Amino acid sequence: MDPIRFDNSYARLPPRFYTRQIATPVPAPALIALNTGLAAGLGLDPDWLASDAGISALAGNAVPPGAAPLAQAYAGHQFGGFSPQLGDGRALLLGEVIAPDGRRFDLQLKGSGPTPYSRMGDGRAWIGPVMREYIMSEAMAALGIPTTRALAALTTGETIYREGPLPGAILTRVAASHIRVGTFEYFAARQDNDAIAQLIDHVIARHFPDTSGALGMFDAVVTAQARLIAAWMGVGFVHGVMNTDNMALSGETIDYGPCAFIDGFAFGRVFSSIDQHGRYAYANQPRIAIWNLAQLGSALIPAIPGPQDTAIDSATEILNRFTPRFTAERDRNFRAKLGLTGEDDGDIALIDRLLALMDQDGADFTDTFRALADGDAADQFTDREAYHLWHQDWQNRLAHEDAAKATALMRATNPAIIPRTHRIEAAIEAALAGDMNPFHRLNRVLATPFAPDPADLDLARAPLAQEIVPATFCGT
Repeated sequence: MDPIRFDNSYARLPPRFYTRQIATPVPAPALIALNTGLAAGLGLDPDWLASDAGISALAGNAVPPGAAPLAQAYAGHQFGGFSPQLGDGRALLLGEVIAPDGRRFDLQLKGSGPTPYSRMGDGRAWIGPVMREYIMSEAMAALGIPTTRALAALTTGETIYREGPLPGAILTRVAASHIRVGTFEYFAARQDNDAIAQLIDHVIARHFPDTSGALGMFDAVVTAQARLIAAWMGVGFVHGVMNTDNMALSGETIDYGPCAFIDGFAFGRVFSSIDQHGRYAYANQPRIAIWNLAQLGSALIPAIPGPQDTAIDSATEILNRFTPRFTAERDRNFRAKLGLTGEDDGDIALIDRLLALMDQDGADFTDTFRALADGDAADQFTDREAYHLWHQDWQNRLAHEDAAKATALMRATNPAIIPRTHRIEAAIEAALAGDMNPFHRLNRVLATPFAPDPADLDLARAPLAQEIVPATFCGT
């Protein structure tokens, strides 16, 4: 039996959807981490993956039987500017596997060498971004937020150059698919309506089998994105680079570049070092999701039956469903964070008042809500009087809830530990010095974010002033 049983539906699409190629070999691949739980869930043998043959496949040095390596073509709006051709510039879709539960997943190698879409890049990755994506994506999964996953991280034995010489690495990423808004934009820019129709059929079959047609698919994508962005907002996550090529139609978080969880809260918090105008700030994420979805809707117009004006009206009607769907999800999430199982007319005002106070005082997002689960978060605020007034109103509202259920809900909704940026940076620095223990410990602790071992609560601590990481970088 083949070690990985592939069934490669994307590779059966026409050749203009991708470029077939194999990875560029690396001199000395070695495992940093293997996600054995994820491997088992995919029906893969962790022992084989950790063997010399498995490591060779994960590094791109060997093509396992049944794989169909390819670089996907796509376009994208990056910070609002359109690039008609982007594509996988440092990644290869190794193939697709069907898990024991029947779900289909991509296996992608990131850092596998140059492709025709590399735009003069070396196609490689260094160990920092690989570790960062491994930590962040697995932490998001543990928080219950839709995300791509990390199956394995490897060093390559190469030295690559960014701001200086750095150790090379490869990540094996798992995703429901890597089809993006930018995939549709790629064919729309070429007026390839036949490709758009085929892609719609492929996305429906793969992700939304209960829908039909371009409008049915669009409606399902709008719903998936509304839920995803609401989940981000509920944990204080800032993606950092919500370009259309970084919005997966599956509704998964994808591409962990300049992303971060907020420490001191601010609605306008930005992490990307190149986001000078706050386009992708925390509070802007719902608006940017609408903007990105509008680009998808525009690309779908030729596939919507009827006159163009009617098609545009139909797509606009669906796009307008994002806001009420997002708002409902966001309100549900924040009610749960405050222990509110029912709905009251004053709940949203209560939530918004708290967030405004947090923004005013720079209260730590995670620590504030976790402290509320313990009863009081006064230590997070400088305007104690305003906080105590809010706290009393919250307690009055909680009086209408079952106390035990409210506490349990808050503890199951508000994590005690998140992947704080200063901890990730410390793990990367340690790895560069040859010590992988902080990386492994951080991953272990983040696997149980709602109930960490008390011995690991040092990793929950917010950064000291000298530890704050003000900006993050793409790392490509």
